[in-house]
Amino acid sequence: MQRKFRSPRSDDSRGVASPFLDRISDFTVRRLSSYCRILRNLETNSASTVSSAKLAELCGVTSAQVRKDLSYFGNFGTRGLGYQVSELKTAIEKIMGLHRQWSVALFGAGSLGHALFFHEGFREDGFYFRHVFEVDPLKVGKKWQDVEIRPIEEAESRLKRIPVDIAVVATPSESAQEIVDLVVGLGVKAIMNFAPRKLNVPDNVGLRNVNLAVALESLSFFLSN
Repeated sequence: MQRKFRSPRSDDSRGVASPFLDRISDFTVRRLSSYCRILRNLETNSASTVSSAKLAELCGVTSAQVRKDLSYFGNFGTRGLGYQVSELKTAIEKIMGLHRQWSVALFGAGSLGHALFFHEGFREDGFYFRHVFEVDPLKVGKKWQDVEIRPIEEAESRLKRIPVDIAVVATPSESAQEIVDLVVGLGVKAIMNFAPRKLNVPDNVGLRNVNLAVALESLSFFLSN
């Protein structure tokens, strides 16, 4: 069954989810993210308006799909004139929660963790790494920008002192569930998992799995057939 996306309305600072938004699918959320990036590029190139047809073309969907996705959140655009680029971009950023900053804890300071930490796009979207935890004593104590890599044993005490909104798991699979159990117990409600295994979380915790090996294997299948 397709999992539904729960999110507070953009004008609700308390973070209380509306039953209306229970109907929003992951696919809709992903398309909103694509629309936002396209609108940012259009704004950078000084475009003032864009039609649903053009936005659909740039995103690889139909104009009907664009209108349907946006209709969940309000009335945007003017018939015959299209959408104001900056206005729609700002509205989608608020819907997606990209108008604020999110604090992140990273578990795993290997090559993948390093790439994630130093990816500037995350900071541009408001995601900031506040903690990095690692088991390798040769990495512990080193600094990535202004964040010192700390041993995994300190995660609980540090996260109690400086809580985060999101946990990113970039560790070997055998330790991933233990880490997830820890952060869930500390109240973290959003987890991105790069470990190649199934993880169990409560229904009120958002879990997104990113399996790079599966993505490459699917391309291997494509090339082989």
